[in-house]
Amino acid sequence: MAASIRRTLDDGPMNRFQWTAIGVCVFLNILDGFDVLVMAFTGSSVAAEWDLSGSQLGMLLSAGLVGMAIGAITLGPWADRIGRRKVILGCLVVNSVMMTLSAASQTAMQLGVLRVITGITIGGILASSNVIAAEYASRRWRGLAVSLNSSGYAIGATLGGLLSAVLIDSYGWRSVFLAGGVITAATIPVVLARLPESMDFLLSKQPARALERVNTLLARLGQPSISAIPSSDTAMPEKAGGRYRYLLTPGTRRPTIVLWSSFFLVMAGFYFVTSWTPSLLVDAGLSESDGITGGTVLNLGGIFGAAILGLCAARFALRNVLITYMLATAVLLAAFIASTSVLALAFTVGGVIGLFANGCIAGLYALAPTLYDPSIRATGVGTALAVGRIGAIVAPTAAGALLDFGLRPEQLYVGTGVIFVATAVILTVLPKLAGSTTDAPESEAAGSRR
Repeated sequence: MAASIRRTLDDGPMNRFQWTAIGVCVFLNILDGFDVLVMAFTGSSVAAEWDLSGSQLGMLLSAGLVGMAIGAITLGPWADRIGRRKVILGCLVVNSVMMTLSAASQTAMQLGVLRVITGITIGGILASSNVIAAEYASRRWRGLAVSLNSSGYAIGATLGGLLSAVLIDSYGWRSVFLAGGVITAATIPVVLARLPESMDFLLSKQPARALERVNTLLARLGQPSISAIPSSDTAMPEKAGGRYRYLLTPGTRRPTIVLWSSFFLVMAGFYFVTSWTPSLLVDAGLSESDGITGGTVLNLGGIFGAAILGLCAARFALRNVLITYMLATAVLLAAFIASTSVLALAFTVGGVIGLFANGCIAGLYALAPTLYDPSIRATGVGTALAVGRIGAIVAPTAAGALLDFGLRPEQLYVGTGVIFVATAVILTVLPKLAGSTTDAPESEAAGSRR
């Protein structure tokens, strides 16, 4: 019966209730995009007020990413155990408090601790909201639903930068954190009213009043009610350690390793590009303002890249679209520095790189939920995000060390292109993983779309 409900959602048309749930998830990602990069927006003002060194500011900039890795890997199992919606609501409450307290922090140490805790909540929200968006989308539109989440993150980063510029000029850097706290608090009633609990969670975990809650959701989905929920076929351990171990059992080991490798490599490449492009463009001969413009154009391209990937995934196999994005990113990276002799060309290539590179991230977000059983889905997605964050943390520092060692910018971009090619090669093994999840594998789903 549970499988029949899942097939109905996978193969049926999307209605307003499903798109609303996905829309709330997208808004959560917009909020997270602002919360993650708020330190980047306020960094120079914070450093000036407290007379911070470059290394001290760097630690503050990294604190949120470290927290995101912790949150994704630790809160994912809780989302599988108590519910995705509960974890999101709890994270929003803590996030709003931490952002508000950040506005009142008096030392860099205080702000750093608060940024780590804020990052933990963001990691939990990202892992849970991407799973809900994937589960409420039909198979055809799942890639678009999760990709729109990634677009939301880029939109939040862009709007956050604009808002921060206005607030800092008028009220100082603390007002940016305060605004984030207020907006996050205002989001809580929206989630309470419009974000449903995961249907797959209710069917597999069967918490209190599961039947009543499932029938309420079925009515809103335009489906007939059921008289009973069958026993779950998969008995999952209650402790987080058991869920982590399940990710590496024979049935899930290979997709897990592919996913971890892909997230680590792509996040490393992506954060190298987004972190170093403005500075390296200046090193390549552009002015400082042109370097900043190039970095901005790259991020703007990302807003469209994720959405375009999702639309392509509605027609073609997600795995094939993702591999194409990886290879396109590699070619563009190899040509990027050479294009700086013509400013307009450099900005154009940079924008297209942003489009494809962000699409690669979005594609992995869309792929991850399809590889796991509902009972461990948030654990699997959260762990993959945490591994990816390790790559995001390591890559900018490693790039700086390689530059100090004597590598030229064009060599770093070519090397990053090789990383994307390697990821494309890794992803080619996914068709061999059919049957490892309860969802139809992407290769099978694609066959029905062609």
